[in-house]
Amino acid sequence: MRVDYPIAIDNDYAIWRAFENEYWPALYLVDAQGRIRHHHFGEGDYERSEMIIRRLLAEAGVGGIGQELVSVEARGAEAAADWDSLKSPENYVGQERTRNFASPGGAVLGKRRVYAVPARLRLNQWALSGDWTMERQATVLNKPNGRIAYRFHARDLHLVMGPAARGTSVRFRVLIDGRPPGAAHGIDVDDQGKGTVTEQRLYQLIRQPTPIADRQFEIEFLDPGVEAFAFTFG
Repeated sequence: MRVDYPIAIDNDYAIWRAFENEYWPALYLVDAQGRIRHHHFGEGDYERSEMIIRRLLAEAGVGGIGQELVSVEARGAEAAADWDSLKSPENYVGQERTRNFASPGGAVLGKRRVYAVPARLRLNQWALSGDWTMERQATVLNKPNGRIAYRFHARDLHLVMGPAARGTSVRFRVLIDGRPPGAAHGIDVDDQGKGTVTEQRLYQLIRQPTPIADRQFEIEFLDPGVEAFAFTFG
C-alpha cells in the first residue's frame, strides 16, 4: 500500500483502551505538545480534518505546506456514511465484545457448536447458522454452508473478515430479505450476491439505494475456514 511511515500494532488494545475508544475507524489529532486537539469517528469529513492538521503544523512552526487542500475521492467503503439513515452501530462478531447475539442457547466460547438462526430477528440482532467456533475476537466457520444473519438499518453493510489460513480463499453468497441483492450489492459482490474472501480486510457487501428500511442480511459461506471479526455500517 506504499505506506512508508511507522504504524503501531495494537493487538492487545493498549492504545485503544488508553483512549477509551469505542469506534472504528477513529481519528485523533495530537499537537506538538502531545495534546489531543480534535477527533473524528467514522469515515468522511476529510477537508475539516486536513484543515486542522494544517493549523497544528503551522502552530508547530512547519512551513511550505501550500494552500490547496488535498482532493479526496472517497469510494466504496471509504465514502461517508449516510448519517440520516444510519440506525445500526458497529458490532463485533467475537464473543468478547459482541452485542445482540440471538442464536438459541447463546454463544459458547472457544468450542465448536452448531448454531441456528431464530425465526425472527429484531433490529440490530444477529445470529449464526451451522458449525462455528466463537473465539474472543473472531468467529471461525468449521464446515461449509455456514451462515450469518443480521437485521440492520443502513445504506451500507460491511464485514471485516478473511480466510483463517493464509493463501486460501472462501466463496460466499449474500442475500437481502431472502433474495440476491441486485442493485443493492456492494463493491465486493456482484448483483447475484456472489463473492470470494481472499484476504483479511473490510468487505463492502451491501450498498442499497433509497429508500432505506430495516432489512435482513444473510451471508452463506460455501467453503469452511472463514474468520469473521466485525460488522460496520454506513
